[in-house]
Amino acid sequence: MNTTPLRVLIHGASGRMGQALLRLAAESTASWQVVAAVTRRPPAQRVVDGVPHFAASELGGVPDFDVAIDFSLPEGFDPVLALCTARGRALVSGTTGLEPAQRQALEAASRQVPLLWASNFSVGVAVLNELVERAALALPGWDCDIVESHHVHKKDAPSGTALTLGDSAARGGAQPRYASLRAGDIVGEHLVQFAGQGERIELVHRAMNRDIFARGALQAASRLAGREPGLYTMRGLLFDANWIAAVGRVADLAAGVPFGGFA
Repeated sequence: MNTTPLRVLIHGASGRMGQALLRLAAESTASWQVVAAVTRRPPAQRVVDGVPHFAASELGGVPDFDVAIDFSLPEGFDPVLALCTARGRALVSGTTGLEPAQRQALEAASRQVPLLWASNFSVGVAVLNELVERAALALPGWDCDIVESHHVHKKDAPSGTALTLGDSAARGGAQPRYASLRAGDIVGEHLVQFAGQGERIELVHRAMNRDIFARGALQAASRLAGREPGLYTMRGLLFDANWIAAVGRVADLAAGVPFGGFA
């Protein structure tokens, strides 16, 4: 059994997610070794708690790594994608607000290295996406509204998670509408409402802290590193086929559908 810690580059280390990743990785040094923390501005200290810090402009000079975890801004995404492609290393990214050209670049790079982009890294949201698609399939013609709430500093709206939930609803045949709230220090809340004549269903996920996202990203990084090139998903990395089938059966029951799927 290989007990060598996974070498991790954290890109966007000064942000809230970056700080959570650094803290959680430090709590499990047997699993992860942060070889570099990259920030947008030049760091005040070159080494913090044993972790070398680099400015974004110095990205090309970081030590070798097995996987990069990126929670930065859209303007910082292209350089870290290029670095991973050039070095043949895996990339896990949760940077939201990407332009269509950046998504195309991500897909093109997946032919060379293993990549995962996700709008949300929590296990609960992975389940919520499954439930939303199943509910949309079971409720044709119902109105579908997605309301997302975040802290006042979040720039993109709707959130990436809301858009991903909308994609799940659309795969089930719904036409989602979006509303965004920015207030206080809300970590993240997503409500998906299906409304029909005289009744409605609400599916809700509330994040209590950012550790759930950081833990999910570290788990994904552990499972992505060393894989064949490709564009991977959270569900595909974190859950096996039996788990996905079980979620489908639970969703069927919640929607009032017998085992065996939709007629």
